[in-house]
Amino acid sequence: MTESVKLSELTQALNLEIVTGNDEAMDRSVFTSDISRPGLELTGYFSYYSNDRLQLFGNKEITFAQRMMPEERLMILRRLCSDETPGFIVSRNLPVPEEMIQACQEHQIAILRSKASTSRLLGEMSSYLDEQLATRTSVHGVLVDVYGLGVLIQGDSGIGKSETALELIKRGHRLIADDRVDVYKKDDLNLVGEPPKILEHLIEIRGIGIIDVMNLFGASAVRGSMQVQLVVYLENWAKDKKYDRLGTSDETVNIGSVDVPQIKIPVKTGRNVAIIIEVAAMNYRARSMGYDATKAFEERLSRLIEENSSN
Repeated sequence: MTESVKLSELTQALNLEIVTGNDEAMDRSVFTSDISRPGLELTGYFSYYSNDRLQLFGNKEITFAQRMMPEERLMILRRLCSDETPGFIVSRNLPVPEEMIQACQEHQIAILRSKASTSRLLGEMSSYLDEQLATRTSVHGVLVDVYGLGVLIQGDSGIGKSETALELIKRGHRLIADDRVDVYKKDDLNLVGEPPKILEHLIEIRGIGIIDVMNLFGASAVRGSMQVQLVVYLENWAKDKKYDRLGTSDETVNIGSVDVPQIKIPVKTGRNVAIIIEVAAMNYRARSMGYDATKAFEERLSRLIEENSSN
């Protein structure tokens, strides 16, 4: 199914003024985050006109249109209107030409207006549409905001992901999504996770059932979305398996075509997994800022070996 955004949704999200547009016009869908500034089209050049994009009129476009004869202006604006055109948007609270209103009303196309500058409005619309139109993928796990770091907790069913997340929430961290996380690419390097609407603020604890985190712990215990920066995979402790004790392995997991750093934590009785995840998040942030405890240890070890060799 092709992702789309209703013009009415865009209007509400960016607090736009409706200059003209009935229910049918506001029900039109936007299918692309690309925005068109029809400067060349106002001169009569329509060979590469992108009629499926939102048409943004800034100071240059409005000033140029105002210098045209009324008949020519109406003719050009009528050509800008098509069955595929989602809508016209005017920035800087600029006056809307009567011919634009007439042409849009003839084709049931809405005209919206914003107080924002053209460049700022362009950025806000592109950012909003990129997010809303991004293809979403569902992954199994629990997404938690730990010290401002988006940590996705994964593992086998029944290993205690939700219980660990609940302990983290009690320790002051925030829940984004439990059981199922909808993820989308913000750009080529960044992945964002959010809860499905039906599971928002909810967490399932075996033996208790479903609990509402915001109702029990307050609004500060939940968050609507978060960048997925670290994956923690919980696995059952195996006596004969060798685990990374120095932190030298740099594993990643591919989610939604983005490689995300992953660490594996063995789970057994007596280990406080929530505290370990807190430390893992702090250690990851420290490494991101240039400090690597593993390298520091290796440097100390090398110096010690050199000192012993020289004696």
